Amino acid sequence: MTHVTVRRWIAGCTVAVSVFLLASCTSDAADGEAAKTSSKPTPSSSRVAGGSAERRLTEQAQSALAAVQTGRMVESGAERLTDGIHTEPSLQPGNTYELQLVCVGHGTAQLSFKPADTGTPVTVPCDQSVVRQRIRAGKQIHIDVDATQGSNGVIAWEIDSI
Repeated sequence: MTHVTVRRWIAGCTVAVSVFLLASCTSDAADGEAAKTSSKPTPSSSRVAGGSAERRLTEQAQSALAAVQTGRMVESGAERLTDGIHTEPSLQPGNTYELQLVCVGHGTAQLSFKPADTGTPVTVPCDQSVVRQRIRAGKQIHIDVDATQGSNGVIAWEIDSI
């Protein structure tokens, strides 16, 4: 299996898992309780269209990342922009990595790090361009990407060892 084939397989698996997780995170019950009725509600056309559009945006973002992979993938994911990215990746202290982000939709997102000297805060446009950021891993780092006011779409991310 070639490196490109492995990347495509991983990207495909990531898309499938993301879609599954996004679908399984929705519930009609309140406060985590099971729904009291056994009949299944009929989804509205806007809900179905939104899921299809979200799936398409996720695939576009992950394809853009797969095209520019620079090293061995360590971690990756895709999130609704409104949910943001909030992760504490398992990285080897002292090593340098490359974080790549692609936002598809409209508006922008803000990337930040804790501790602050891990990387440089940057605005990520939701225009399908790839934003790259070299990061130096400490004992524990936290990466946040939050949507700016009025932004909507999907953001995909990947951390590669370099």
